[in-house]
Formats: sequence, structure tokens, C-alpha cells
Amino acid sequence: MKKADVFEFFRRLAEANPHPETELESGNTYQLLVAVVLSAQATDAGVNKATRRLFAEVTTPAQMVALGEEGLKQHIKTIGLFNSKAKNVIALSQALIDEHGGEVPGDRDALEKLPGVGRKTANVVMNVAFGAETFAVDTHLFRVCNRTGLAKGKTPLAVELKLEKTVPQPFRLHAHHWLILHGRYICKARKPECWRCPVVDLCAFKPKTPPPGAG
Repeated sequence: MKKADVFEFFRRLAEANPHPETELESGNTYQLLVAVVLSAQATDAGVNKATRRLFAEVTTPAQMVALGEEGLKQHIKTIGLFNSKAKNVIALSQALIDEHGGEVPGDRDALEKLPGVGRKTANVVMNVAFGAETFAVDTHLFRVCNRTGLAKGKTPLAVELKLEKTVPQPFRLHAHHWLILHGRYICKARKPECWRCPVVDLCAFKPKTPPPGAG
């Protein structure tokens, strides 16, 4: 995709949704970190349903450690992989207490050293909580970038590094949210809804999906 097209691509997404936000619910940076860890291979809606009661009780790493692994499991058992996620959340909470004074660090290396925190999770937390211009590549974003031709890559990291080079200002801060939401609601995995896509003419995907009932 040409530079001018990339700019226009994001300009249109920004026009449609000037202030995109994560769909994960949280009340502070610690809760955000926990929610992102829990969201791996799960839907944001499913995570929100499970964490509403949990986050009413637990707002700090110390409270999470006090709740314990079994207590946490009772809250999150509707989420996929809840056993390993509970173990990781308790371990990362203890690590935050031991190594960071109970505060979530804003540094990618420090975040990635926490149990259950990979690059994508670190990027989300850095972007949402600390305003860093990071690109968290989830399945939606990976698909949209490859399908449209915006940033092709065989791995999430390859796509992320390409976005680092190609996304212009003033779109860098919110770029990954626009792309995730676009993939979630319009550029869907099985059948992209090309007939209502605001960037359809800039996209390399062929053949475009016709509107329902056409032909």
C-alpha cells in the first residue's frame, strides 16, 4: 500500500471513530494488565463478564494474592485456559509486589518478565495505560494487515515491525485499536463485510464480498 493510501486508510478509520478504546473493562492499570492476560484466546465480552465481580473485590496485586489461585478460579472459570491463567495472574501479582512495589511497570522488558505476559499483552498495557505508540498484533489485526495489504507479514512480530515503519502521525497512538475494531466488526475472518467497509477502495483483498442478497 502506498504512503498516501496508508494515510487515507487511517484518516477514514479515525473519522468514523475519533477516540477508539479497548473493549476490556478495568478500573486501573493493574486490572487492565489482568484483563489483557485473561483475554488470550478468549473474547473481550467473555472476560468482562467474568471480571466484573472480580474487579469489584480486587483492585491491587496484594488483594489478588490474598484471594489465591482457587478463589480466582471461581471468578474466571468461564474463560478458556482458566487454570493456567489463574496460576499466572497470582504469580504476576506476587512479582509486582516483590519487584515493583505493587505497581505495573511501563517498560516492555519489565512487563514481559512477568508470568503470562507476552509481547502483545505488554504492548496493549503500554499503549492503553501509558500512552506508548505500540502495535499489539492480535488475530484480528494480523488478518486485517495481511488481507488489506497494509502491513504484510508471516508472523505477528513481522506485522508489528512493519506497522512501526508505515503508520504515520497523527494515527500511531490509536492505530492498533482502529485495526482490531475493524477486524472484529467489518473485516471479519470468515466473511469480510466489504460492502460497508470505509476503506474498501484502498484494500487489496479480492474478490470483494457483495452485499447480502446481491446476485
